[in-house]
Amino acid sequence: MKRSSGILLHPTSLPSPYGIGDLGSQAYRFVDWLSSTQCDVWQVLPLGPTGYGDSPYQSFSAFAGNPYLISPDELLADGLLTPEDLNPLRELPATHVDFGALIPRKLDLLRSAFARYQSAPQNLSREFDQFCKENVAWLEDYALFMALKEANGGAAWNGWDEALRARKKSALEKAREELSETILRYKFYQFLFFRQWHKLRGYANERGIQVVGDIPIFVAYDSADVWANPQLFFLDKHGNPTVVAGVPPDEFSATGQLWGNPLYDWKAHKKEGYAWWLARVHSSLEIFDVLRMDHFRGFAGYYEIPAGHPTAEHGKWVKGPGKDLFKAIQKALGDKELPIIAEDLGLVTPDVIELLEAFNLPGMKVFQFAFSDPKNPFLPHNYIPNCVAYTGTHDNDTARGWFDAAQPHEREFAQRYLRVDGSDFAWDLIRGVWASVANLAVTPMQDLLNLGSEARMNYPSRLGGNWEWRMNEDALNDELAGKLRELNWMYAR
Repeated sequence: MKRSSGILLHPTSLPSPYGIGDLGSQAYRFVDWLSSTQCDVWQVLPLGPTGYGDSPYQSFSAFAGNPYLISPDELLADGLLTPEDLNPLRELPATHVDFGALIPRKLDLLRSAFARYQSAPQNLSREFDQFCKENVAWLEDYALFMALKEANGGAAWNGWDEALRARKKSALEKAREELSETILRYKFYQFLFFRQWHKLRGYANERGIQVVGDIPIFVAYDSADVWANPQLFFLDKHGNPTVVAGVPPDEFSATGQLWGNPLYDWKAHKKEGYAWWLARVHSSLEIFDVLRMDHFRGFAGYYEIPAGHPTAEHGKWVKGPGKDLFKAIQKALGDKELPIIAEDLGLVTPDVIELLEAFNLPGMKVFQFAFSDPKNPFLPHNYIPNCVAYTGTHDNDTARGWFDAAQPHEREFAQRYLRVDGSDFAWDLIRGVWASVANLAVTPMQDLLNLGSEARMNYPSRLGGNWEWRMNEDALNDELAGKLRELNWMYAR
C-alpha cells in the first residue's frame, strides 16, 4: 500500500433532491472534488440492500446492491421515468434521510421504472439478460427471497410456510412460477444498481481514485444468504439460530453487545472449500478495489452467545477459521497480496496479531481513541507504516463532538499532545493523522467539515435515528479542496 489518503463518505450522505444520496450527478461531483484534493481513496460502508434499522451492516444479501441508491436522474436519462415520477421524492427533506418516508416512495419509483422497461424493453433487454446470466449464482436465490418476503408482508423467512422455509423443491418451483413477475422485478432493480455503480466506480478509477468497501464479517439472519445456505450456519431443524454473535461485557457495556447474527459453521465451510466465502470475496472485488473486513478478530476467535439470551453476558470465545480461510482466499486470488484492510479494533489477542502478520494485512488506528497516556497504541508516534489511520469512524462521534464532550483529562492531554488550543480540533486531528507514518490516512467527511455531534452517522447501542446524516450541497467548495490539497502535499500523500 503506497502512502495515500482518502475520505470516508457513504453514498446515502451525498446531496440530492430525492431524499437520499444516490449514484447520480452528485456522486460524480464528489469524485471530481476528491480528485482535485489529490486524495486517492474513497471509502464507503457496505452497499447491500438494507433491512432492519436501515443499517448497512444488516443486509438482505451479502451479494446484492442497495436499490435505494439507484439514481432517479439516471433512470430519467434511460427513458425509464418521466419528470412527474420524481415529484414524490422531491417532497422529502434534504437535511437528512427520512427512511420511513423514503422507502415506499423509492420503491414506487422503481416499480414505475420496471413497468416502463416492460412496455419497451428493447433498449436494455440484452444488457439485462447478460447481467442475469453473469450473476445467476446469487441472483436467483436473492430475487426469489425478496419476492417471497414481499408476498409474506415483509415477514422474516422463518415466518413463511414450512415448505418454503425448508426449501422443498416443489414449493420453490411453485413460488417461482406464481411470483415470476415479482422475481423479474427484483432482478431488474439489481441490474439498475450494478449498472450505475460500475459506471461510477469506473469513473473514479479513471481519475486515480480507489474505492475501499466494507464487508461485515457476519450476515443478517433474515437474508437470502442464510435462507439459501442453512447448512453453513448453526441453525436448528426449524431454521432458527442456536447461537448468535456479539461481544462480551467490557468497560463500555456492562451486558456486552448482543448483535444477534447467526454464526458460521466453519467446519461446514471448510468441507465445501470455503466456496461461499470465496464467492463473496470475488463478488466484493467486482465492486470495490480494496476490502475493509469488519470485526476482523472474529476470524481468529469469535464470541458465541446461546440464542434466546437477552444479553451477551453468558457467551464463550470459540476458535475461528484463522489462516486456513485466508490461505484459500489468497490462492483463489492467484497468490497475490490480499487487498484487505483488517478492522482490528477492540480486543486484539495474540492470535489476531499472528493472523494479521501472516498475511501482512494493515490494521486500523483511530486517533480519537488515543488520549489516555503516551503509550496508547492509537497515538501516531506508536504507529507502524503498514496501517490505516483514521480521525474517527462511522461508529464514533465526530472529532469536534468528541472534543466538546471529552473528559477534562482527555481533552487536556489531546491539547498537550497536538500543541493546540482546541479551537479547530477536527483539523488538528486530521493533520496528526496525515503527518503520521501510516500508509493510508482517512477522515470521515464530517470531520473535514468540522461538524459536531449532530452529524454523527451511527450510535451502536441506539435503535433508530442512525445512518441519516447528509452533506450540504455547498460543502464541496474550492477552499476546502485547497486546504486538504495542501496537507496532501505537505505530508507527501
